[in-house]
Amino acid sequence: INHIVHNGGLYKRPFNEAFEETPMLVAVLTYVGYGVLTLFGYLRDFMRQWKIEKCQNATEREEQKDFVPLYQDFENFYNRNLYMRIRDSWNRPICSVPGAKVDMMERVSHDYNWTFTYTGRVIKDIINMGSYNYLGFAQKAGACQEAAAKVLSQYGAGVCSTRQEMGNLDKHEELEKLVARFLGVESAMTYGMGFATNSMNIPALVGKGCLILSDELNHASLVLGARLSGATIRIFKHNNMQSLEKLLKDAIVHGQPRTRRPWKKILILVEGIYSMEGSIVRLPEVIALKKKYKSYLYLDEAHSIGALGPSGRGVVEYFGLSPEDVDVMMGTFTKSFGAAGGYIGGKKELIDYLRTYSHSAAYATSMSPPVVEQIITSVKCIMGEDGTTIGRARVQQLAENTRYFRRRLKKMGFIIYGNEDSPVVPLMLYMPAKIGAFGREMLKRNIGVVVVGFPATPIIESRARFCLSAAHTKEMLDTALKEINEVGDLLQLKYSRRRLVPLLDRPFDETTYEETED
Repeated sequence: INHIVHNGGLYKRPFNEAFEETPMLVAVLTYVGYGVLTLFGYLRDFMRQWKIEKCQNATEREEQKDFVPLYQDFENFYNRNLYMRIRDSWNRPICSVPGAKVDMMERVSHDYNWTFTYTGRVIKDIINMGSYNYLGFAQKAGACQEAAAKVLSQYGAGVCSTRQEMGNLDKHEELEKLVARFLGVESAMTYGMGFATNSMNIPALVGKGCLILSDELNHASLVLGARLSGATIRIFKHNNMQSLEKLLKDAIVHGQPRTRRPWKKILILVEGIYSMEGSIVRLPEVIALKKKYKSYLYLDEAHSIGALGPSGRGVVEYFGLSPEDVDVMMGTFTKSFGAAGGYIGGKKELIDYLRTYSHSAAYATSMSPPVVEQIITSVKCIMGEDGTTIGRARVQQLAENTRYFRRRLKKMGFIIYGNEDSPVVPLMLYMPAKIGAFGREMLKRNIGVVVVGFPATPIIESRARFCLSAAHTKEMLDTALKEINEVGDLLQLKYSRRRLVPLLDRPFDETTYEETED
């Protein structure tokens, strides 16, 4: 059964997003697995304390034993006893462009992943299923590379100043006008770091006496920005419009705590594509609620800009909505554009205000000129302003790759989370031992994948996360699918019972949406 949301005509297209429930036996065995690991962790800590086993983790120096500790030892328990067992699945050193295929430096550990040594061997042509190279612009040849090299020879690599002082180049001005035109907004401002675009600009927009309503699965940069702002923060359930509306109603009816004064501003924080769930924000409903309750909307399009919509303009275009309905449009250049940095787009008054009051604008060094040129060239390519149809073809290829890859994995019997149009594809692993095993087995077969576990996910929802790219050919995807199928059989990962549960019917949600059989 596919669950298609109609919701009073707000959606101009089917919105297929499903999360299959965790089988009870798998959930129980996952908890048991973590319990056994924890038990052995305490046993090993006891042995280390009595010098039976060598202690290799960082500890306070002997002369500082009477000081207040810099960190609580228990906080390091997970890293020391659980993460360390599978540490080789992360931080793998790449020595090539992060394109459809990568080269990786081989490393080995002789002390159970406490330290690594390099063998000097390079593993060639690993199919890269982990990088956010959605449109394939991470490349060492082509128009983007040539343009960036030309700008490097003219401007150099660094600017050595902030935008408000001596770091405002003509290239920065050109980029901002181009981004504003691409997004369909009045004005835009760019920043040298995507994370700081959120964490340093949200405090400039809201403060004490304001209310932030944040999705429970928002990125760490949004969470940090909200905390730094000093505003009151309330969390609504992931993509649950009933939960959001209840918070909006309560905020308007009751006002601020104790004083009952109205909130100065109410700001809703959401993402376009959620990078761990593979889900897409229910933007038509969020905008409808925002208008109904006269609040503001901050949309983070880090993963959706370039990756969604017929011409790559993100989740707003994907739903056929107007950019004017989103008060603050934020995104990054680190993914679809193969560069670095971020942007904020919106009304001219908003951008003029941020140029003065944003910490990123006042204190951060300007974006590197070659990086700026990489973005300019890739955006023009997507818009077709380079005189070719390469950009639009890449957007279409990414959409085709996404649907093909998701459909094949589901047919194999894996539990796959998220929206059918999301290029972020989580494959559920659940058990802690299978996190490291899946990453290692895939690397043996020359497939590079990202595996994710607690605390980045709920404790029983460990997963492998695939990121599709327009640079992936059908042959590459077929090779990867063949190996995933083989490893899935080896590790017994095919948990699916074909019982699909829509996002809003997951536990603790009180929602009713139309369900139609396909």
